[in-house]
Amino acid sequence: MNTRLRGLLASGSLGAPGARFVGALVFVGLLGACADNRDDPWLVTVGGSSTVYPLMEAITEDFRARRPEFRVTIGVSGTSGGLRRLCAGELDLAAASRETTTRERERCRAAGVRLVRFPIALDGLTVVVNEANRVADCLTTTELRQIWEPASQVDSWRDIRPDFPEEAIHLYGPGTDSGTFDFFNAVIAGRPQASRSDYYQTEDDFQIVRGVAGDRWALGYFGHAYFAKSNGGLRALAVDFGSGCVEPSPRTIADGDYGPLTRELALFVNEVGLVRPELRDFLDAVIRDAESAAREVGYVPLPGGEYRRALDRLDSFERSGGP
Repeated sequence: MNTRLRGLLASGSLGAPGARFVGALVFVGLLGACADNRDDPWLVTVGGSSTVYPLMEAITEDFRARRPEFRVTIGVSGTSGGLRRLCAGELDLAAASRETTTRERERCRAAGVRLVRFPIALDGLTVVVNEANRVADCLTTTELRQIWEPASQVDSWRDIRPDFPEEAIHLYGPGTDSGTFDFFNAVIAGRPQASRSDYYQTEDDFQIVRGVAGDRWALGYFGHAYFAKSNGGLRALAVDFGSGCVEPSPRTIADGDYGPLTRELALFVNEVGLVRPELRDFLDAVIRDAESAAREVGYVPLPGGEYRRALDRLDSFERSGGP
């Protein structure tokens, strides 16, 4: 795992109410690096989903130790931003926490980009509150919709249930370029962009962790790794999808019990880019290391055979000499 990320996770600063998030600074610093010289064959640029960021950082740190000739930069601009930049020729790989939309695929095709998708892990989108909040242990999908829908009338915890306290609810969540934003609202509200806007928005999940950990009456959501490695400050709520409350965990995510809020994390590449042996080498390492790295950072490996199928697909480009 990247030493900066490991230090954050080990120190517990992801969940410390007063901490300054080094992770947030890393996001901004690396984002600018993606405009480096495109003639450098050893440069691989990755951008997009903040959910995928911890996984890519863990994999890339180990890869660079083995292959020091490579320079790998990782930026965060949300899934939508990453796909836009990939199809504009500004990135080699776009990290995504949701599927592409019809509009995105059409825009990429118009630019002459044929997207190839490589899944790398499973995530369970996690709803969190401050660890001092013992009011709620489980919310139904109906209650989550009432909280987050565009016309929401929920301003206090009592607006959710009459036996909850009359305390203002403070909401933290991803911005509109985030795949997590789209995925959560598609599941909970029925449409990807169907969300209220009067909440603290950021493409940086570290800031959501910090906000909820520092606010007793806060509620937010993000990928499971940010909760799993928060080291205090947060509690994950169970979600009732209609058949009882289910807590997000590696087991419930892997076996499907966490249902609609389980999703695949993936990398997208322009098929033409797979002509480059350096890019294929990096992708090969990502796929081979993703299983152990997913466990390390708090995600869940893909089910049996998926990594082998991804490697076979990548190998097919090498055997055919590219697209």
